[in-house]
Amino acid sequence: MSEVKSNKKLGARVLDSVEYIGNKLPHPFMLFLYLAIAVTLISAIVDFIGVSFTHPGTGEETAVQSLLSTEGLMYMLESMISNFIGFTPLGLVLTMMLGIGLAQQVGLVETFIKSTILKAPAKLVTLAVVGTGIIGNIASDAAFVLVPPLGAMVFYALGRHPIAGMAAGFAGVGAGFTANFIIAGTDVLLSGISTEVVRTIDPEMSVLVTDNWFFMSASVVMLLLICTFVTERIIEPRLGKYNPKYGAKEFVSQEMETVGPKESKALIISIIVGLVYIGIVCLFIVPGNGILRGENGEVIPSPFLNNIVPLLLFLFLSVSIAYGVAVGVIKSTRDIPEMMAEAIKSMAGYIVLIFAAAQFIAYFDWSNIGVWIAVSGAEFLESVNMTGVGVLVGFILLTTLLNLFIFSGSAQWALMAPIFIPMFMLLDYHPALVQLAYRIGDSSTGVITPMNPYVPMVLAFMKKYDSRAGFGTLFSVMLPYTLIILAFWIILFIVWTGFELPIGPGVTDYKG
Repeated sequence: MSEVKSNKKLGARVLDSVEYIGNKLPHPFMLFLYLAIAVTLISAIVDFIGVSFTHPGTGEETAVQSLLSTEGLMYMLESMISNFIGFTPLGLVLTMMLGIGLAQQVGLVETFIKSTILKAPAKLVTLAVVGTGIIGNIASDAAFVLVPPLGAMVFYALGRHPIAGMAAGFAGVGAGFTANFIIAGTDVLLSGISTEVVRTIDPEMSVLVTDNWFFMSASVVMLLLICTFVTERIIEPRLGKYNPKYGAKEFVSQEMETVGPKESKALIISIIVGLVYIGIVCLFIVPGNGILRGENGEVIPSPFLNNIVPLLLFLFLSVSIAYGVAVGVIKSTRDIPEMMAEAIKSMAGYIVLIFAAAQFIAYFDWSNIGVWIAVSGAEFLESVNMTGVGVLVGFILLTTLLNLFIFSGSAQWALMAPIFIPMFMLLDYHPALVQLAYRIGDSSTGVITPMNPYVPMVLAFMKKYDSRAGFGTLFSVMLPYTLIILAFWIILFIVWTGFELPIGPGVTDYKG
């Protein structure tokens, strides 16, 4: 017992050291600025050396491009504005905050939390936040915007540490992004890339969207248990009791009072309005020829999933306005935009941060440094000539490493699939198994890589609850999720393949 206790203390000391060192880093804005400068200098050095590689997607000889060349300098000047305004998460976050912010301003979020989640058993709250994050990946990137802040609100309302709630939501969405009980957009994107590569070798072969379904469904249960355990047994004890004096006033000043008759009635009205709105949306989805379905009547992919963010925005606006009018907070149409503007004010720090983050990510992509790292890593793994399950575990670990440099799951797979699928097919491994191994490595480190465009967003929200928080805080909070999830996912992978269980419908003969 004393040894376990000692190990816990050692683990806490390690995480405290990580946080301390990480928070000694400059302000996140300056950190991304320094990273952009570093990429600029590295690209010039590598270009001067004359490094080139064969691009796995095009098959063409490609070189690292110097950002200090005439072309590079012109790119940095001409793309600066488009890098910023074209940064996808910026639009998603601000759009969703118009709706979520209005719900907060009128008091709907507080009333909903008090009327529902606060009455639930305490043990189920963490499970619910994590589960919402994992299942929420059906809404793609919208889940990154919605779940972590709502997790923080729920935990704070319960008297628990809000950063622990945010971490639980972020772990569910980020580390569990690839897992689901149902077929999601990730399955469609990755299987499409895999099939394209496979058919260059075998024109009759395909990787179906369901080929990883069984394993990923089981992964949901594993992730739920692990993320709940890490949140309640590691993160919350380490964070200790929350001190609201470090939080932004608009986030921590409101006291949770009991729900009165007027608020209860307004909540019922808003729920009815929400159900009516959902019913109307369903009218455009359920029929086989619905306008929100795909060209061939499919739901995945479809205009419904592609436009989930504006649809969610209108849902939040509808229920928030209904609640605000019913409770008497919204007295005229003028109140609506004023409340939305008030909500957007709290995002000023995030907007400033994103300007620097967007430049760094764009420079990293334009210089081809990320692709060069991916190709070099692939060549190294191939050179060590590993066989059996060990080579697949090595592939998972390589993917986790490369994910620190290339975050986009589909973009990274588009780079790695042309290299690794043919390599593993020569060893008689089914391409669906290779794709599965990739998904494990790709998801596990999604919550700690600075290349994840939603990391700055989570950090910005984290600072709303604790002004002292920095990258070190975020990294030390999320690192236990990454390490434990990765370890257990690899174990599940080894056991699953060891017993030769089907990883998807009909995918049983997948090992060399």
